[in-house]
Amino acid sequence: MKRSTLWILSGVAAAMALAGGARWASQRKPAPNMAPTAATSVANLIELSANDVVPVQKMDMVQGLPVSGTLKASQSAMLKARVVGELLDLVVREGDVVKAGQVIARIDPTEYLARERQAKQQADAAQAQVDIAQKQFDNNKALLEQGFISPTALQNATASLNGAKATQLAAAAALDVARKALDDAIIRTPISGQIAQRLAQPGERMGLDARIVEVVNLSQLEIEAALPATDASLVRTGMQAQLKVEGLDEAISAKVLRISPAAQAGSRSVLVYLGVTGQEGLRQGLFAQGQLGTRSLQTLAVPLSSVRTDKPLPYVQVVEGDRVRHVPVTTGTRTEKTQQNITLTWVEVQGLTEGAQVLTASAGAVRESTQVKFTAGAR
Repeated sequence: MKRSTLWILSGVAAAMALAGGARWASQRKPAPNMAPTAATSVANLIELSANDVVPVQKMDMVQGLPVSGTLKASQSAMLKARVVGELLDLVVREGDVVKAGQVIARIDPTEYLARERQAKQQADAAQAQVDIAQKQFDNNKALLEQGFISPTALQNATASLNGAKATQLAAAAALDVARKALDDAIIRTPISGQIAQRLAQPGERMGLDARIVEVVNLSQLEIEAALPATDASLVRTGMQAQLKVEGLDEAISAKVLRISPAAQAGSRSVLVYLGVTGQEGLRQGLFAQGQLGTRSLQTLAVPLSSVRTDKPLPYVQVVEGDRVRHVPVTTGTRTEKTQQNITLTWVEVQGLTEGAQVLTASAGAVRESTQVKFTAGAR
């Protein structure tokens, strides 16, 4: 074969090898426009479960006024010493149940027994003087009728009788006072309930009006709530309230019992008294707060946790089609509702339609226009 032919064939083979290498290299490189598109689609897609959305619902809600106050027993009594002396037989302690009229303590009665005997003897002596004066009057009256004495003698006998009777009445009154003091030495509870405080110890010398124990009846409790005058004008006797009491998981019901006819000096607030039926766990002195319902209405509502506030205006994240849209809302009345043993706070919203799918707090913050898809069976 000629040398020129060999050179030609070698050149053709080299060209074919170069072309094949270039083609193989081009197949190994990714398409410049494909990779970013795939990455972008993955970044803008989230998957939601059934617990990540909740529909906007129509709900009966109560517009109300915020109220707060401290629970106190409607019936309470502070038992005090009504006479001076040493305290005896005080055996009750905090939490003990007592009944109306039950004796819970005594004041040493020695001195008062002596005074009662003294007063009784004085009353008996006064009664004896009345008997003598009565006989003298009867005798003088008979003698006057027979003409043996003058009318002046009968008048003197009458005056002596009246004086003896007055002295006897005074002695009888003194006896009543002595007996009252003796009875006051026995400390009885005027109401049924429980001992809230024990403020004295046996053997202690009690002064007049010294406090001994406090008794409270927890069957009926009250809350004294102060409301501004403008709000108090909306309140009526019998209105209902829902209150949360510290230490209790569930809300309790209360009812307006009384409304003060006068505003408080200085604050100009009006006192409203709400009654609470006693139940397990309620104690005097616990703090309670809640809402006093003034008007019922039916409105659209969503869970309060679904309303986001990381923008200047509150908004909710709504799923429209397969995208997320941020919808500004106006919130209003709040209420608590229990579903499937879970208690949530719902809030009135304006700016949404009934049935719209709103993201719950479990979905977190989602960028607007993010594409979503639901897991199997979620919708």
